[in-house]
Amino acid sequence: MSSAYGATIPDGLPMTDMNVDLVVVGSGTGMAAALAAHERGLSVLIVEKSAYVGGSTARSGGALWLPASTVIKGDGGADTAERAKTYLDAVVDGTAPAQRSDAFLANVGATIELLRRATPMRLFWAKEYSDYHPEAPGGTAVGRTCECRPLDSAILGRYRTRLRPGVMEAKVPIPTTGADYRWMNLMSRVPRKGLPVIAKRLGQGIGGLALKRRYVAGGQALAAGLFAGVLRAGIPVWTGTTLRRLVTDGDRVSGVVLEHNGADITVSARRGVVLAAGGFDHDMDMRWKFQSETLDEHASLGAETNTGDAIRIAQDAGAATDLMDQAWWFPAVAALPDADPKVMLAERSLPGSLIVDQTGSRFVNEATDYMTFGQRLLERERAGNPVESMWIVFDQGYRNNYVFAAELFPRMAIPQRWYDAGIAHRADSIAGLAPKIGVDESTLTATVERFNENAAAGVDPDFLRGASAYDRYYGDPTVTPNPNLRPLNRGPFYAVKMVLSDLGTCGGLRVDDHARVLREDGRAIDGLYAIGNTAANAFGTTYPGAGATIAQGLVYGYIAASDAADG
Repeated sequence: MSSAYGATIPDGLPMTDMNVDLVVVGSGTGMAAALAAHERGLSVLIVEKSAYVGGSTARSGGALWLPASTVIKGDGGADTAERAKTYLDAVVDGTAPAQRSDAFLANVGATIELLRRATPMRLFWAKEYSDYHPEAPGGTAVGRTCECRPLDSAILGRYRTRLRPGVMEAKVPIPTTGADYRWMNLMSRVPRKGLPVIAKRLGQGIGGLALKRRYVAGGQALAAGLFAGVLRAGIPVWTGTTLRRLVTDGDRVSGVVLEHNGADITVSARRGVVLAAGGFDHDMDMRWKFQSETLDEHASLGAETNTGDAIRIAQDAGAATDLMDQAWWFPAVAALPDADPKVMLAERSLPGSLIVDQTGSRFVNEATDYMTFGQRLLERERAGNPVESMWIVFDQGYRNNYVFAAELFPRMAIPQRWYDAGIAHRADSIAGLAPKIGVDESTLTATVERFNENAAAGVDPDFLRGASAYDRYYGDPTVTPNPNLRPLNRGPFYAVKMVLSDLGTCGGLRVDDHARVLREDGRAIDGLYAIGNTAANAFGTTYPGAGATIAQGLVYGYIAASDAADG
């Protein structure tokens, strides 16, 4: 890929030993740190390992968890910082220092103002996208998640092709926000909401092409907006450039040694280095060591260049790590050959479906947030009762009504290649499905019978599916009394194999509330910062709400740049 593009943005910059104020390693949320530093008058260089700009941010859904923000208030919300602090104190529950949550909340507003000044992106409140734990003290069912409005990526000019592609590139341009996805997924059930959304986004996407506009949404819009800000500010980006080591002057980090096309380049950094290079998503040795030996190889949806380099290099300089067993877990449809897993979001919440393990038994509230879903799997493994395989089982009514894996629209047949690969099976009865997925017939039959009996009454006494406002957000509002539950009684019946994927790891370098990297004894390493998935999750073992991962990367990018400028 690198041979197709020049090595620098803008084109033709010299790549030689040099001096700057701040080096940012990574071009995802690291771009926010660069923009904040530039506004404070610092000279900045962004270094990117891949040929693309955008990192895992560009591959994400693009949500931003922005409690008590002017975005929410501007759209009619009434959240407060005090309520958000109560919530974070409750859900983080000591798994990360409270000062990190406090600093995040204190700097949300300034970060939003930075984005408004320095980028073309415009944010809106995704009202009703519930916090992931809304029943906790301070939680809210109307949510704190915001998104970027669809953005014309043509503003990137000749650098538009340098934007990292999304996870699923649609053949027909349809810039879909997360808020849109909810109703598009229910287009056959709630057509008065779903169909206008589809028409609007198709008109924007296809109509935009006629005007030479290329609208994108989600993480693509967010990354494109940041990238446009970087271009506007004239901040240089070196792509295809790898961090090799940190340069130190006594106890202070004073620069970096980089490699490009086999040659070493030394860049001195007067104010410090910000590590924003993602986690160790695709370093399987690290993942098997710190997380689970059962993880599928390269099932992560994080950028393929996220191999933990920055974490290991910082450790060589004395940095401590934390939360290395954690990731932004995400259940997914098992990958076809030469393809990525397909994320499962609403699919797990919709009525007419359930998930079973290798015994044919349910083991989790299928509709729970995706990080908690993964944590439950690993808890079972550590308890000596692992989930060795899992299948989502559903009936024809489910297939008729809902989008599946973002590519199968209602009533579309499951592709033959899924059956040929062994990730999908079909039978006329639940009993007939059991041997095809390798589970005990009597157990699967009993599981579905019990589920059906309770679903008919609208309750799930075993796992409380539908009890949380978060569960219900992705449910079917036309199904009562519980939008997440309906008996599986409309054959034929299907089973699709699932795997545990993730949006990236979220354990990494231990940092403080200034984004400074810490040593084992708690002292800060002068001149070294870490943000995003290179740093340990600011919220400990918890995912507070949709977009908490990107939001903390942006906010802590602002914090790191501010600290470096004041230093």
